[in-house]
Amino acid sequence: MRKMAICAVLAFCFMVGWTTLPQHAQAGLEWRTIKDVDLKTEPLDISMSDDGQLLFILTSGEILVYSVREEKIKNRIPVEKDFDRLTYSPKAKALTISSSAKKALQIILLEYIQEIDITGHPYKGPEDAPVTIAVFTDYQ
Repeated sequence: MRKMAICAVLAFCFMVGWTTLPQHAQAGLEWRTIKDVDLKTEPLDISMSDDGQLLFILTSGEILVYSVREEKIKNRIPVEKDFDRLTYSPKAKALTISSSAKKALQIILLEYIQEIDITGHPYKGPEDAPVTIAVFTDYQ
């Protein structure tokens, strides 16, 4: 009787331990390459925007801003060649670059510009004005 009680306690402890310990399951993983990008220069660090539309690529002397949707480099931000690390802050919409050699840090605030095509619409003022204010008054 005593042996059965010991076996029952051991079996209970084994089952409690087995069910409460984290279980590791083997899961399959599938992947596919969606794009190869030839940068023509060595990437030092990369970071992606919060919406996944822009990829910031730090190279020696500049940050390449790659548009994932358009599959091309849209902008180049010049920086000193000593910078070797890059991070992106989605809340601040800022890039932070750092240099371990110079022990320096730089924060670059990004301001996104939305282009509005007003071709064929009436306008007031010079056609080549640097600022355009569009007023949509014909909508109800």
